[in-house]
Amino acid sequence: MYDYLVVGSGLFGSVFAHQMKQAGKYCLVIDRRNHLGGNIYCENIEGINVHKYGAHIFHTANREVWDFVNKFVQFNRYTNCPIANYKGKLYNLPFNMNTFYQMWGVTTPEQALAKIEQQRAIARQTIKGEPQNLEQQALLLVGHDIYETLIKSYTEKQWGRPCAELPAFIIRRLPLRFVFDNNYFNDPYQGIPIGGYNKLIDALLDGIETKTNVDFFEHRDELTGVAKKIVFTGPIDQFYDYCYGHLQYRTVRFEQETLNMPNFQGNAVVNYTDSETPYTRIIEHKHFEMFGVAVEQCQKTVVSREYSTEWRPGMEPYYPINDERNSAIYARYRHLAEAETSVLFGGRLAEYKYYDMAPTVERALDLSMKEICN
Repeated sequence: MYDYLVVGSGLFGSVFAHQMKQAGKYCLVIDRRNHLGGNIYCENIEGINVHKYGAHIFHTANREVWDFVNKFVQFNRYTNCPIANYKGKLYNLPFNMNTFYQMWGVTTPEQALAKIEQQRAIARQTIKGEPQNLEQQALLLVGHDIYETLIKSYTEKQWGRPCAELPAFIIRRLPLRFVFDNNYFNDPYQGIPIGGYNKLIDALLDGIETKTNVDFFEHRDELTGVAKKIVFTGPIDQFYDYCYGHLQYRTVRFEQETLNMPNFQGNAVVNYTDSETPYTRIIEHKHFEMFGVAVEQCQKTVVSREYSTEWRPGMEPYYPINDERNSAIYARYRHLAEAETSVLFGGRLAEYKYYDMAPTVERALDLSMKEICN
């Protein structure tokens, strides 16, 4: 008899199980995949840690969370500085003075702001009142040039819908930085575990019983009886047999390639913001952990092209679609979950909310503390 059956060995489940073990509780962690770690699992290819389920960059302003993960593995100094490729022309991201120089040739913050304000004023002439969709919101925030070059087609590929049909709240704000700084995140703590995310998961689950290739739903009756409580990190609608209908997601298809060259694109992340390119971005994985001469010393490289597609049952769910319909459905499932006394729900799929890694860790720590205090 275990104290907790943790369904899913991703970051949320692993942090929770570790904390409960520290508190003297017994956990069994299961995962339907053939490996631990959920979506942060890394596959080693040619000495390169490949982020199998998409790029994961740990960043946070929470010193407690940063100190917590660094207890298990040392993080490197990786700084996320993505590049946008629009029909062969490159722009720095996030929108900063480098971007504005590449876009308009302006060299001072005053010139850049004047250009943006000019385009905002043009947008305000036709958009009256509150913006009704993402396109209007973006035009009011950054103007025509940045929207058309760096936002419109990329966003439509991500969501599979015209920007004029997407809700405005998706981009309530678009940060504009009037400095020559390509650091994508504002958070003071940022990096990648040295040796990959598997080292973090292995350390969190050290001494805890784990089983892979176990589908909770195929063995539900049997598994429900092995623990006093269940911690469920999978899709909440599936847990309740879709009684209120399916929640919708966007998903990602990866096209991975190993190349006989030391350096393909010179950066970990390059977004393709034109409509002609079918994929949204290319990830070159070695740049997450190899810097300087180390890049050239490793004679091969691994790249992943990402294609955003509509989710269908049987596919891997990635990004919740938090529109009015799905929010209403999730509210009904959440109402059922709140009435549970022996099941705890946590994580991106169980809470139908997109979480970065640091907030995931924070929420798992909070839930485990509540359980310990109870």
